[in-house]
Amino acid sequence: MLKWAYPLAESLLAEPLPRRWNHCLGVAERARTISLILGQDAELLEVAAVLHDIGYAPDLAKTGFHPLDGARYLRDVAQADERVTNLVAHHSCAWMEADARGLREELEHEFPRESAPLNDALCYCDMNTTPDGTPTNPIDRINEITGRYGPDSLIGTFIRRAEPEILACTSRVLERVADAKRQPM
Repeated sequence: MLKWAYPLAESLLAEPLPRRWNHCLGVAERARTISLILGQDAELLEVAAVLHDIGYAPDLAKTGFHPLDGARYLRDVAQADERVTNLVAHHSCAWMEADARGLREELEHEFPRESAPLNDALCYCDMNTTPDGTPTNPIDRINEITGRYGPDSLIGTFIRRAEPEILACTSRVLERVADAKRQPM
């Protein structure tokens, strides 16, 4: 799946949205850093990570809600693995933004959520990566998003509402990584 995902994401994002492409590369890099807690789902997470923001691509943006637009493209056009599509649809507390946009029922009807550990892992990777693809922490990332969109915007309001869950996802992932590192080889 990796040999397919990277060129697809690059073809959709690199030219029209180079910063978004760099972000996706950074999110995929974060996914590789936590692969020890994912077992056979490590590749699945990296694929979802590199594809998670393709819904921003100008040719794909239909609803203006990038998780839904990206997931629909992956399902309807790219015939992607269903689990990848579901992860993209629900990345980083997307249900809360979908709720604010009046799209929650549509999102949840079309795309079931994957397991909590995988959703946590993708949220962790996304929220620990700057728009330029470098590592950060979720507090700085949330502040950056709020600053970029404005605190009273739909995105600014959503990200502040999602902050407790984003921080909880990060905490759960870091606990799993610490536990895995403590396990004897």
